[in-house]
Order: sequence, then C-alpha cells, then structure tokens
Amino acid sequence: MLSLVIFGTFFVLALAGVPLMVSLLATTMGVVIGYGMQYPLESVFLSFIGGVEPFILIAVPLFVFTGELLAQGGVGKRIVEFANVLFGWLPGGLGVVTVVSCLLFGGVSGSAIADTAAIGSLVIPAMLAKGYSRGFAAALVAVAGTLALLMPLSIPFLVYAFISGVSMRTLSMAGLLPAIISALALVAVCMWHGRKTGVDPGGKPQSLIVIAKAAYSAGPALLMPIFIVGGIWSGYFTPTEAAAVAVVYGLLISMFLYRDMSWRQIPGLLLKAFMTSATVMLVIGATGALAWLITAEGVAQQLADWVSSVAHVKWVFLLMLNVSLVLLGIFIEPLPALLMAAPLFIPLAMAFKMDLVHMGVIMTANLAIALYTPPVGGTLFVAAKLANATIGEITKHLWLMMAATFGMVLIITYVPGLTTWFPRWLAGL
Repeated sequence: MLSLVIFGTFFVLALAGVPLMVSLLATTMGVVIGYGMQYPLESVFLSFIGGVEPFILIAVPLFVFTGELLAQGGVGKRIVEFANVLFGWLPGGLGVVTVVSCLLFGGVSGSAIADTAAIGSLVIPAMLAKGYSRGFAAALVAVAGTLALLMPLSIPFLVYAFISGVSMRTLSMAGLLPAIISALALVAVCMWHGRKTGVDPGGKPQSLIVIAKAAYSAGPALLMPIFIVGGIWSGYFTPTEAAAVAVVYGLLISMFLYRDMSWRQIPGLLLKAFMTSATVMLVIGATGALAWLITAEGVAQQLADWVSSVAHVKWVFLLMLNVSLVLLGIFIEPLPALLMAAPLFIPLAMAFKMDLVHMGVIMTANLAIALYTPPVGGTLFVAAKLANATIGEITKHLWLMMAATFGMVLIITYVPGLTTWFPRWLAGL
C-alpha cells in the first residue's frame, strides 16, 4: 500500500507540471509527515546532500560542458563531412550520414540532447533541400541522437556505474556493439525510405583521395573517444579524471586546431553547462532523499516480492523490465528515471543472476527510446524545433524507426553476449 502511495503521489505531481525536484521532495516529506513516521526531518536533508556527494559525480558537469564545447566547436561539422564522404552515395545517403554522424558524435559528447542539436543543425537543412519531408528529417535526428547514450562516454552509464558499483570501463565498452546494431537498424530504414520515395536514390562513391582528406580533417575529433576510453580502460585515469581530460582535449581541438571557437564564447558555454548540471544534480539529490525513504520503509523489498510472484522466469522479468522502463521514461527524463529505477530493479536482476553490466545497457537502451517518445521526449522537441515540424508530422515517420530500435532492444535484452562479449575480449588481450 505504501509503495502505491509513494509512486502515485509522485506521478500525480510530476504529470501536473510540478518541477521534478519539487515533486520528489514533496512526495518524500508528504509521506513522512502524512504517515506520522518518526524520522527526524534532518534525515531528508542529509540523504539529499548524500546523493550528490560521491566523487564520481564531478564527471557529470565536466562531460556536460564537453558536449556543449564540441557542439559549438566545429567537431560536429567535420564528423558530418567525413560521414558524407563515406556513405553519402548510398540510397537514402543523407539519412545514413545522419545516423553515422550521430553515432560518431555521440562517442565524444555522451549526451543525446547535444548529439541531436549539433548534428541536427547541420544535416536537417541539407535533408530538406534534398527533398526529405520535415517530419522524416526530424524523426530521424531525434531517434539517431539517442545513440549517444549507448556510446562509451555516456552520462547515464556514468550514473548507473555509480548506483550499481559496476566498473565504468567495462560498462563503457558494453554499450558499443548495441549502439552499432541499433545504428544499422536505422541505416536499413533510411535506405528503404530513400529507395521507396526516390528523394535520395544514391550516387557514385567518392575517390580514396577525397576520403583520405575528410578522414584527416575529422581525425582529431574521431580520436577523442579512443584516447579517453583507452585511458579509462588501461587504468591510467578514472572516469572523473577522464571527464577533465575530455574538457581540455575539446578546448584544444576546438580553439587551436579547428579554430571555430573564440574565448568570448566560453563563458556562455560554461553558464549553459552549469545550468544543465545544476538541474541534474538537484534531481539526483532529491532522488537520493526518496530512495532513502523507499529503502528505510522496505518498499524496494515489497516491490521485489511482488515482481517475483508475477515473473517466475527470467524472460518474463526482462519483458516487464523493458515495458516498465519505457513507460517510466515517457514521463521522466532518462537520468532521474535511471536514478529511481536502478535501485529497485538491480536487486531483482541479481535474484535472477543477471550480469549487472548487461542490466545497465538494457536500462539505458530503454530510456533512450523514451527520449524520442511524446509527451516529454527531449530529443523529439529539439529535432522538431530544428526542422520546424509539428509533433504530428514527426509521429507519422516515427513508428517504423521506433519499431526498428525497440526490436534491437529486445535482441540486446535476450542475447546478453552482445553486451558482455566485447569487454571480456578486451580484458583478455
């Protein structure tokens, strides 16, 4: 009964438009006071502060700033040019270029919103000029932008590693194959669309000289994730230190190599990154307060017992997990949803003897789907604004892409080797 009151109160407040941090804290305080619980109110304050204290969370604002930096510093432009030289000649070539560009840029930004904004601002005008509809262009950018969440520098991976205690270096590599598989599914949709509509039938491949020039130009940007992830994997620096290195590397290539950014732009980017990070950290703290109450009152164990009574076998639990996460993510942004759901589902995953790295990839992949699903859909609204398209126009083209990516999520869910093989192979080298 208490679990229904807690989650019911929270969802009513959140859906009524109350800010997420206020909804979380109001739910926590309301339940403590309403049920006459004998906890001192200082416990709520201390659990809030404790939620944002871990050292690893310093990496969050640093990676957010890196994403802002690279989105403005010419990195996205060179990645799109490189992808266009390699794949622009295929049927649906501009769509394929969009998917590949989002995949590559996601490897350096770790943020779906930054990925969507940076790549979308470059490719959407070109797609419209080529004859693509506004709805299709916006839908593709909104979906492809979420590939960033499965790439090595993913911010949700960082948060999940903090919650679950799994190695960030292992988790960062576990999402790579699922990201590539999801990208291939979207590439197939783009090629089918190009052939069916005839707006982008394809052309001739570029010469090796042109490819080499584009690779040389994009090389420093493409080397960034290899350099950062290689440092984490080798143990040379921690994820937090890696975030600081990413900021320095991004500044160097944006300001001194590509020279697409001046010192005057830095304060604005810092302010924007600060505002985003502050919002995230406040929600993390408020989630920590609610998580304390859920733990103290044994709500997590009650939910675990209920799920165990319904899902007697592992495949049923995994199906329930996928559906629950997509529904949760539709109404709540990925990071807060992850902070709420992970402490509840991780004990259940352990009861079914699941690999927690595999679990992290499943959770992140499902919440990525929710990012382009109305009504909250962060990447959906960014892409709609860039393409000047209505949600109705986008939704017409969204279903096929959603089916492709959700199909990939089911494959990732029920074939754990896709997430665990690559990190194990690397560890064996």
